[in-house]
Amino acid sequence: MDQQTPKEKIMGSHTTINPSTDYTAIKAKQNAAWGAGDYSKVGVTLQITGEELAEAMDINADAKVLDVAAGNGNATLAFARRFCNVTSTDYVSELLEASGTRAKAEGLYVNYKVADAEDLPFTDQSFDAVVSTFGVMFTPNQQQAAAELQRVVKPGGKIGMANWTPESFIGQLFKTIGKHVPPPAGVGSPALWGNQEWVEETFGATCQISSFQHKTFLFRYRSAEHFLEYFRAFYGPMQKAFEALDEVGQTALRNDIMTLIETFDISTNGSLCISSEYAEVIAVRH
Repeated sequence: MDQQTPKEKIMGSHTTINPSTDYTAIKAKQNAAWGAGDYSKVGVTLQITGEELAEAMDINADAKVLDVAAGNGNATLAFARRFCNVTSTDYVSELLEASGTRAKAEGLYVNYKVADAEDLPFTDQSFDAVVSTFGVMFTPNQQQAAAELQRVVKPGGKIGMANWTPESFIGQLFKTIGKHVPPPAGVGSPALWGNQEWVEETFGATCQISSFQHKTFLFRYRSAEHFLEYFRAFYGPMQKAFEALDEVGQTALRNDIMTLIETFDISTNGSLCISSEYAEVIAVRH
């Protein structure tokens, strides 16, 4: 008799959980980081990516859609605007509150629930579609989170994601910060979720990867200094990284980030325009 749970069947041979990794402690620190600053001020600038994902997925009106690690609700609002029945989840309640304020301003109904992407409080095959834009990729236990996305979507349903690629500006920013403030042991780079081979290996056993497209998001700011000041003030993970360093370390990190910005700046008008690649992924559950 097959004693595997649905979750174990999905995770299968791709499970790479390190039993010595304290994911609970890591998530507690992550929660504090994402709750620092005011991510909603950064997140709202990425709204176009949620709209593009909603268009690419071509979901029916009235479909049940789950947004995982939804942040301040870019994908949530995009699907709600298309008359889907959206449940929006994140483990940082302040971000859901910011999303709720946005939804109320537009007269949109969204069901909000604080939830851990690695342990979603929903039964198997509950949703017609599951989505995440630059959210679930930050979970420490990546295989577990991927298994949860696959578990809660119905057969024939779609999983849609927007994930930064390893080669992108944000992927390289993770790498730069990690050089100065090493990530917890046993946790892979979030940018793995933007690697096609990793996505196919992680989702291919239960899903058909119907689309994997490289797209570009443009970070538009007044200047490199403006970008760095803005992210230090409002982007919690960067704020925490600088706080973890002494003055010399902060200067070194700042210099490396400024060099990185210069590499990716494609502006032609005197302001800042950082080109950052991301992967728009659509998978169909068998």
